Amino acid sequence: MASDAPTPWISADEIFARVGVGAAARALQVAVRAGLDPALDFNRSILPLDRGQLLLMPSQSAEFVGVKIATIAPGNPQLGRSLIQGVYLLMDAVTLSPVALLDGIALTTLRTPAVSAAVADLLAPAEVEHLVVFGAGPQARGHVEAMRAIRRVGRVTVVGRHPGRAEALAEQVRAGGLPAQTGTPGAVADAQLIVCATTARTPLFDGSLVPRNSCTVAVGSHEPDARELSSELIGRAQVVVEDSQVALREGGDVLIPLREGVIQADSLVPMRDILTGTVGVDQSRPRVFTSSGMSWQDLVVAQAVFRP
Repeated sequence: MASDAPTPWISADEIFARVGVGAAARALQVAVRAGLDPALDFNRSILPLDRGQLLLMPSQSAEFVGVKIATIAPGNPQLGRSLIQGVYLLMDAVTLSPVALLDGIALTTLRTPAVSAAVADLLAPAEVEHLVVFGAGPQARGHVEAMRAIRRVGRVTVVGRHPGRAEALAEQVRAGGLPAQTGTPGAVADAQLIVCATTARTPLFDGSLVPRNSCTVAVGSHEPDARELSSELIGRAQVVVEDSQVALREGGDVLIPLREGVIQADSLVPMRDILTGTVGVDQSRPRVFTSSGMSWQDLVVAQAVFRP
């Protein structure tokens, strides 16, 4: 018999209280190592609207089906509303009945750095004295926490377009007990971990400066003609992606160097191969993980939140 009980709502505060970024990263690793294949995930749909875009991100597992519905409304900031809004619907896989609604933006804020941490846990050097973060928004903050969940970090440099926001993030990091300062793109020259979490459309720093024994994570680009990383760095690095076909469809960080002849498509390493040990980490050169977000990631983290 159908139930008339309302579908439970899991707020942003409750999402972060139930599952930390370290636990979310481990859930992602466990799911992939247990057999989840990102290549089999449903494609994300981005639909044009009169006032912006509608994003639909569906996925399924043995126990659950889920879909994130998000909107991007460029005119919203001028109206005092959020640029990106969204909700996540989690359903039982057998009956397809709704079991929970989650704050979609909070889920994304947790999921994205968790994915980065899940992969950087394999790619990053064992010792991280210096972490450089490009950006000062929620994803930059989340990535500082995520990188600290997988490595003991000595100090942090925040590089941002807006000095006030960059200093505010540095102050938050210092308040958490870690030395932090603002800096310039040249700070990557002695960094073991570099995170790019921006809306930049062109490279953020000189890729030739990046040390050999380092890991760079880039999460801001999800369009074919936008990138955060230079062709020079991509050409030097072992490049890991969420899924090769997704990267070749929408990942400017790899598509632009590919068009320039700097890399070949078959050189891209799917994250599944790194997490399962099918492909080893190349310690002889920089490692890069570039991602644009996939639907299966939301579902794995939503499951962890629903059933912590």
